[in-house]
Amino acid sequence: MMAAVAWRSLLPVIMISIFMVYEDWVSFPSCKLLPSTTYSPDKHVENVDDSLEDLKVMMVANLLLLGSEAGFVNLYFRDYYMSKFFKKSFQSLNPDMLLVLGDVSAKGSELSRTKWLSVLHQFDNMLGPFLDLPLHVILGDRDVGECSGLCANSVTWIARNFPGLDSSGCGAFEISNISFVSLNAVALLCGNNKLRFDVEKVIERESVGLQMEIEGMDETNNGFGMFSEMSNDFRWRVNAMKSGSGPVLLLHFPLYRSGKTHIWEGSTFKSIIDPSGKVPASAQREGFSGTGPYDLSQTVPPNATEYIFHALKPRIIFSAHTQEFSDHTHPDGTREVTIPAMTWKVRDDPGFIVATFQRNKSAVSVTYCSVARESRILIAYTSAVVLFLFFIVVSNTLEPKGLS
Repeated sequence: MMAAVAWRSLLPVIMISIFMVYEDWVSFPSCKLLPSTTYSPDKHVENVDDSLEDLKVMMVANLLLLGSEAGFVNLYFRDYYMSKFFKKSFQSLNPDMLLVLGDVSAKGSELSRTKWLSVLHQFDNMLGPFLDLPLHVILGDRDVGECSGLCANSVTWIARNFPGLDSSGCGAFEISNISFVSLNAVALLCGNNKLRFDVEKVIERESVGLQMEIEGMDETNNGFGMFSEMSNDFRWRVNAMKSGSGPVLLLHFPLYRSGKTHIWEGSTFKSIIDPSGKVPASAQREGFSGTGPYDLSQTVPPNATEYIFHALKPRIIFSAHTQEFSDHTHPDGTREVTIPAMTWKVRDDPGFIVATFQRNKSAVSVTYCSVARESRILIAYTSAVVLFLFFIVVSNTLEPKGLS
């Protein structure tokens, strides 16, 4: 009888210990190095500082934080686990930098500044150890809204709260000899909008700077004043740079697509071709809450996409918005990787990617990482409760009854 009583008293401790071990184990990401989808001979990069190490960058998107409007489930379950996923990812992957490709807020365009501050506070708490690393955040459509309601003052205020963004929501920086340019892709969807013109100025400025750096000041000056008239009011400076010689491009919306796209289906890396230029329908997820101001298939318009390729000649492109992972090859051979959503609010299997920029080669290796499914965590919780109740019932049944 005393043994049964002792066993029953230890049962909660045993169950809690088992679940704590499980919770710690399940919080680590599962990562897989993806095959390159483009032909990229490992050309040696000239004038590289041999003291530099490979740059490992973790990229996430679509956190969809609710701040002060978060309910009990989001605050104490979903966001709690996302914080653990960030912490364990930091410990296991040891990245050098974190990039967030938009939609930090679930409905930032509707929030007052006070409520936005609660989102930013929640964002800082979720990132944890990543706050000690270089951090860059770009703006998504849920953060700033759609063109019809796009306010330059609001965009400027939001951009000021994230490091490295200018008043238009764009940024440019260099780390470990790797150049990055981030664009406010929402503004590129707009017509005669001041923000769109500001983003075009950023693109032109970066293009001129790259040509000065690559071709030399004299050759670039000789090209000044030479423009090509294009459709939709874009006037493009002549650019003799080679494809892939520009910066790493970061933006929230994917660029308009033509060519081959690879998507992740289960454990298979599947190749598809969609001539529409939109995100393939098979890559869109159904059964979750609203998509926000723009449909999940939204891309940067074709003319703006061509303009970006012409001006920046990006080395590789990273985008988001679709909530799904995809690996696309543009007609000129440029690779575009789309980051999946890092939240249970829109998908059962969140994920992120890690891009490794090799210091002495032009290639960029991409690793896809997934975190635990919400459904499996819920099953674990339910199983633990059922087992606990089962052992209580069994121990009560086996306990000998006292003499009357």
